[in-house]
Amino acid sequence: MLEDVQSTPTCTVDVTMENAQSVLIDASSERPVLIDFWADWCEPCKSLAPILDSIAKEYQGRFLLAKVNADELGPIAGQLGVRSLPTLILMKQGQPVDGLVGVQSAQSIRAMLDKYVTPAWKDDWLSAKQLMADDSKWVEALALFKAAWDASGDPLVAADYADALAESRQLDAAESLLAQVKLEDRGGAWQSAQAKIALKREAGKSPAIVALEQALEADPENLALTQQLAVALAEDQHPDEALALLFGLLQKNINAGDGAVKKCFTDIIASLGKGHAIGVQYQRRLYTLLY
Repeated sequence: MLEDVQSTPTCTVDVTMENAQSVLIDASSERPVLIDFWADWCEPCKSLAPILDSIAKEYQGRFLLAKVNADELGPIAGQLGVRSLPTLILMKQGQPVDGLVGVQSAQSIRAMLDKYVTPAWKDDWLSAKQLMADDSKWVEALALFKAAWDASGDPLVAADYADALAESRQLDAAESLLAQVKLEDRGGAWQSAQAKIALKREAGKSPAIVALEQALEADPENLALTQQLAVALAEDQHPDEALALLFGLLQKNINAGDGAVKKCFTDIIASLGKGHAIGVQYQRRLYTLLY
């Protein structure tokens, strides 16, 4: 088994004649395999070993480090044309695609690996896109989109991230993100995300909310009506307006409505889910009033 009990990819494995096929050939169809040919008598091999171990941990299983004792597994070394030690050979889809001979710096090893190993941010990006299909996991999806964007600056990631922000009604944040993409990189995905933001803004408010706003305008001191409007705004995907409305009352009286306004305010924040940008913003504002 190359996977541990928690399904976390194994970083390093010692190759034997029994597992050579599964490690060097089969596993390389799923992720790159870096073979380290070494021997007990080889002092340069001993110098290279901790560098390789460190890089394997750093990449967190995005490639497999396979250690081959060339003295014990001479046929494998011979088959791959190993003439001196240490030798590194990178396998992909069952075939050698690259390699290095002699002691290498961590930088040179990373440079070779990065030509074949999928960057971590791409995994975050793909995971985020899958999570967006589940309404209960959009906060987790947004966090992964952010991580992918911060790590890559890729315009396609920006478009998907902005699209997700728009779906969660964080329209200002979505527009700000798209503005960071260079003009020459604003392709179809960027245009689609920008159009979605525009549609969300044009959608406006439901007739019921408009009626509540008009009623409150006629009776601005009605706390119950204010709370009713705030709840309606939050349910209609306008949490920023809902919280701003209630926060205005709390600034005047933190215990407005015998605490009912504050409860309504915190309930709306809780409904947004942990980590929501608007919720975090107003949670901090509430702490400022309280402390």
